[in-house]
Parts: sequence; C-alpha cells; structure tokens
Amino acid sequence: MFRGTGVALVTPFSADKKVDYQALEGIIEHVIEGGVDFLVSLGTTGESVTLTSDECRKVFDFTIKTVNGRKPIVAGIFGSNFTQKLVDTIHTYNLDGFDAIMSSSPAYSKPPQEGIYQHYMEVAKASPLPIIIYNVPSRTGSNVLPETILRLAESSDKFIAVKEASGNLNQAMEILKNRPDHLLVLCGDDPLTVPMISCGGDGVISVIANAYPSHWSEMTRAALNGDMEKAASINLDLLNIHPLLYVEGNPVGVKAAMEIKGLCRKDVRVPLVPFSELSYLQLKKEMELVSE
Repeated sequence: MFRGTGVALVTPFSADKKVDYQALEGIIEHVIEGGVDFLVSLGTTGESVTLTSDECRKVFDFTIKTVNGRKPIVAGIFGSNFTQKLVDTIHTYNLDGFDAIMSSSPAYSKPPQEGIYQHYMEVAKASPLPIIIYNVPSRTGSNVLPETILRLAESSDKFIAVKEASGNLNQAMEILKNRPDHLLVLCGDDPLTVPMISCGGDGVISVIANAYPSHWSEMTRAALNGDMEKAASINLDLLNIHPLLYVEGNPVGVKAAMEIKGLCRKDVRVPLVPFSELSYLQLKKEMELVSE
C-alpha cells in the first residue's frame, strides 16, 4: 500500500492566513492525477505545528472526504514530546478514513535510544492503525539508529515502514540489509530517492511531489522497475530545484513553487515567513527549465 511515491501535502493558506480549502482540494486532485501512490496529511510539510487542534481535525476530515478512497492516506500524528500526551491524543482521535499514522520521535529532549524505543512501543499499544516511523534528526535533535528501527520492527508488526530522513545512505542501507519482510524503507530526503531505491528502498514520502507529482511518480516508478536510466534523467532534471525548496525552510520553498504553478499562495504562518523575492526569482528561473 505504501510502496512508491507518497506526497507530504502542503496546507495552503489564504491571504488572511486561514486554511484555504478550495486550494487544498485542487492540490489533492493535482497530486492524484499526477499518479502519486498515497498521501500524507499534516506531516512537516503540512505545517501541523502551526495549526490549532480544531484546524488539524478539519484538514484531516476534508482530506478524507476529498480523496474519497481513491488513494491510501497517512495521518501525521506529532502532538507532543511527552509520550503520554501523544498516547492520549491517539486514544481520543477518530482515525476512521486513514490507513496508517506517521509519527516522529520526540524532539527537543533528545532521548536515548531506549527512550525512543519505549516511546514508540507506547504509540504502538495505543494506535489502531499501522505506524510509519519518521526519523528526521535535523528537526528532532536525535537520530533513531538502525538498531532501534529494527528492534521496533521485530517487536511489533504495527511498524510497517520507516521514513528515513537522516540523509545518511549508509544508515538506510543498514536498515535495508537487516529489516524484516514487513518493514518498508521510504526515503525522506527527495534528492536521495533514486540512490536509496537502487540500494533496495521501497519509495519516498516527498515534498517536491506537491509541485511535480507526475515527474516524481514517474521517476520513482522507473527506479522501482529497474529503469535507472530513466529515473536518473528525471532526477537530474529536477536536481537544481531541490536546494531552493529548503534554503528558507520547508514548506516555504515548495509553497513558492506551488504559487508559481498557480496551485496555491506562498503564504505561511509565523515563525515561518514567505519566500524572499530573490529566492523566488531564482526558483522561478529553475522551474522554467524543467520540461513539462
């Protein structure tokens, strides 16, 4: 279900910083028509940390209704650095309509590997759905090491995948070499998607697929089918866009790309700020070079 291209949906805002549901509907249709295999609602790219609980619920419900069973949907459940608070959130949340949850390890407190293991095992006890472990040490401040990922996967079959966003291919390969059969390894760093698949990876949860779903889906599909020449060609076609999407933070860059494509405004909520004019012009120039 989660092999191939997943897209971490942006949450579009109107000029007054309210959630723009009309634009969100258009984005969902855009990525589905572009051939993505599944959608992630309210991941990092969805700016979940700057939405209220009520807004998160409304975005979830709207996404479920709009997708209408056409593709699997993953719920980004981040919530808290306090494990019990996250567990309580899962217990009280209606997850009907979702096919899995994705959750990152606790941020800021920098727990040891045993603490990360115990945190996720509590999440597994609480969750009625399969779990995608989200390892993103650049944001959490602590790396979920391969041995912890593997230990979790061996301890519970609820852990069906890891979104590996450490940026370390050696780490990804260690997981790939030793994983149980039920554990998918999904790339969490777009530029590393093709290299990770070439090492045995199962796909990607992508940022750039918001703007280029057909390109990224075609590339991922080609790589999974062993057509590395085609995959490499598409990857290199978009290569210069990637750094511009992150130079002022995510989803600042990809929202600017989506505005250039006419899909939504570039607006974000403080503490993020909209893309600068110089970066915007650089991004626009690079995007004009991409073949449609």
